[in-house]
Amino acid sequence: MIILYNTLSRKKEEFIPLEEGKVGIYSCGLTVYNYAHIGNLRAYVFSDILKRTFLYNGYKVKHVMNITDVGHLTSDEDSGEDKMEKGALREKKTVWELAEFYTEAFKKDMSLLGILSPDIYCKATEHIPQQIEMIKKIEENGYAYIIEDGVYFDTSRLSDYGKLARLNLEGLEAGKRVEVVPGKKNPTDFALWKFSPKDKKRAMEWDSPWGTGFPGWHIECSAMSMHYLGEVFDIHTGGIDHIPVHHTNEIAQARASTGKEFVRYWMHGAFLIIDKDKMAKSGENFITLQTLINRCIAPVDYRYFLLNSHYRQPLSFTWDALAGARNAMKNLKEKVITIKSSSSNSGEEKVSAYQENFKESINDDLNAPRALAVMWAVIKDDHLGNTQKLDLLLNFDRVLGLGIEDIKEEIEPFSEIEREVKTLLEERQKARKEKNWKLSDELRNRIIEKGYTISDTPEGPVLRRT
Repeated sequence: MIILYNTLSRKKEEFIPLEEGKVGIYSCGLTVYNYAHIGNLRAYVFSDILKRTFLYNGYKVKHVMNITDVGHLTSDEDSGEDKMEKGALREKKTVWELAEFYTEAFKKDMSLLGILSPDIYCKATEHIPQQIEMIKKIEENGYAYIIEDGVYFDTSRLSDYGKLARLNLEGLEAGKRVEVVPGKKNPTDFALWKFSPKDKKRAMEWDSPWGTGFPGWHIECSAMSMHYLGEVFDIHTGGIDHIPVHHTNEIAQARASTGKEFVRYWMHGAFLIIDKDKMAKSGENFITLQTLINRCIAPVDYRYFLLNSHYRQPLSFTWDALAGARNAMKNLKEKVITIKSSSSNSGEEKVSAYQENFKESINDDLNAPRALAVMWAVIKDDHLGNTQKLDLLLNFDRVLGLGIEDIKEEIEPFSEIEREVKTLLEERQKARKEKNWKLSDELRNRIIEKGYTISDTPEGPVLRRT
């Protein structure tokens, strides 16, 4: 049994799929006008653990993620600058070049973090017809109206609008929490289709039944998720910032076009916090995965750091905390190398108990910290043989995604080691053969001072840079 926290009900619920043994998941992807920052990437590690958990439980998963490569405005309320055009101007690229560059950069970051690729990446610019068709249905059903700058959704026509965010609609005042757009009937109304300016041609615009323009931000996710997963599907994921506007409006559009439920389980990840504020592309706390790599933090170290916190809890980012995760991963690698170095069989009767404990942990609303604790308990259990430990670790890593199968001793060829260290190593080997243990220890200490650790194995000494 898999238990998930459903934002819609504000409680944990048993997951019951629409179709037995199958699950459809849609995840809000990146707007590709800049690199993903590590706060963005936390959301995708969360959705990756979700997907891996279903695969671990034997489900057939269809995972869809959008790429927002169409020009949208810089605020949620259909106003401001176009993000894509602003980015293109900044980098002296066309909007199409900009989108392609940052889409590939995003996919690279996903791969470096061990995130399983979605089954379908869908670009907003490649699904304009689907968005137009959805707007037509919304209009035909009486939920849309036209003003000077575009086609808008009439939220007053939907009796339960705002139920996901539990909005107090009567308490919203235009000009305070919601941008003023001349002609809007209600403060919460939002654009389905925006018209291009009459005095200039936009970099991204399309013909439509209402005039030349571009889709509103929210319509792409409703249209594309339903196109690939059906009018009603299982799970929609995103960040908590999507709850009050984007996901609320997705629900409204879907309900207005089909009259159906749309999504059964809404799941949201909390923010990565730095300096008491969420990370943002426009802020000074903009840190990318490459920033971490430049500071000798491997992507898997960052993944481990994220797994130590539950996805629904805000996570404070500090360099010290990240260094702690790096040390933990280094320790894990050393333990795995030791386990892999020899096989032994014992404690077979404990294997199923550990497997059940791990499964219960991850099936309880993706409790990754508890699952990590089970992993470390296996490593430290002296009553388990290495064969059993390795089998369990590989089993757990189907969900954790820490690359345990690929962990191996990094044996450096002598030809690539500094000449002095090579000489010291050869002298130490000679001393060991002569059983001159005092000299051997002295030479070991000198090698350590040069920035290396040394491990004696049946195949010979192994050096690693510290």
